[in-house]
Amino acid sequence: MLDLSVNIGAMRLKNPIMPASGTFSEDCAKLFDIDALGAHVTKTITRDIRGGNPTPRVCEVRGSMLNSIGIPSKGVDYFKTNVIPFYDQYQTPLVVSISAGSADEFAQICEEVSVPGVAAIEVNISCPNIEADGKAFAMRPSTTEAVMRKLRAATDLPLWAKLTPNTGETTEVAQAAESAGADALVVANTMLSMAIDIHTRKPKLGNLMGGLSGPALKPIALRMVYQCAKAVSIPVIGCGGIATVEDVVEYLIAGASAVQVGTATFISPTVMVRLISELEAFLRTEGLSSVSELIGSIRDEEASDGVFFAEAAE
Repeated sequence: MLDLSVNIGAMRLKNPIMPASGTFSEDCAKLFDIDALGAHVTKTITRDIRGGNPTPRVCEVRGSMLNSIGIPSKGVDYFKTNVIPFYDQYQTPLVVSISAGSADEFAQICEEVSVPGVAAIEVNISCPNIEADGKAFAMRPSTTEAVMRKLRAATDLPLWAKLTPNTGETTEVAQAAESAGADALVVANTMLSMAIDIHTRKPKLGNLMGGLSGPALKPIALRMVYQCAKAVSIPVIGCGGIATVEDVVEYLIAGASAVQVGTATFISPTVMVRLISELEAFLRTEGLSSVSELIGSIRDEEASDGVFFAEAAE
C-alpha cells in the first residue's frame, strides 16, 4: 500500500498536493472531487472589502504569466459567513490565506479568522508593508520577525509564512520566520516583473508591474526551497511553476514536504487530481513505498559549501 501522506507540523495531509492561494475557489468543486486534495487553500482575504488593481490584471509572457490582481476581497465577515460553511462539508483541512498592510492589521485579521473550520492560516507576508515604504514584510529578516511575532501571539492555529523571491536574504528571512513562530514556510510567491506592448509602448498590466508565475519561476523557487529546507527545521511547502509530476518530485527531493499548484490550474483546472495519481504511479515505478522517501533526498554531499556565483559563459 503506497503512502502519499505528509506531515506539515502537527497537521497530517493525505497527500502533498494543494492549490496555491488565488487559484482555487468553491467553484472547483463543480469540476472535480476537491476532497482528493491534501489541503484547501483559499484565495487571500483582507479584513475589509477590497476592489483590487486596475485592469488589465493578467498578461501572458513566454511560457508563463504576469498578474497584478491586487488581492480583491469580500472581507472577513463574508469569509466566515459563506466560505467556511462551504468547506465544512469536506474532510480536507482548510487553510485560509490572509493579507494586510501593517503588522497590527495582520494580527487583527489573524485573530478574527481563528475560528472552528480553519485548520491553518497562511500569512501572505509577501505583500507590501505600509510601515516600511511599501517593501514586503518578507524582504527583510527584521520585518519578517516583527510581523510573525504579532501573528503568533494572535492565534493558536498553525501559521504558514508565505515568502517572497524578491529578496537577497532568503535563508535569513526563513530563519526569522521560524524563530518568530511560523509552523511552516510556503516558498515562494511571485517575482516582481514587467511586460510592455511594443506597438502601443504601454505596460501590459494596468498596475505597470506584476508577479511572474508559471514555469519561468520554477528554477528560482526550487533554489529557494532547497536553501530554506537546509536552513530551518520546520516544513517547507514548494510553490512556483508546478505543472507535471516531475516538477512535484523535484520539489520534494529539494526538501519540500508538500507543494502548491497555481498557474497550471488556469490551463487545466483538474491538474492537481492528475498530479496525485501520477505521483502514486511514480512511487510505484521507482519501487518506493511512501512520499517521505523523496523528501529532502537530494544527493548533494559532493556539492560545494561555498558561495554560489552565476558566471557568464565565455
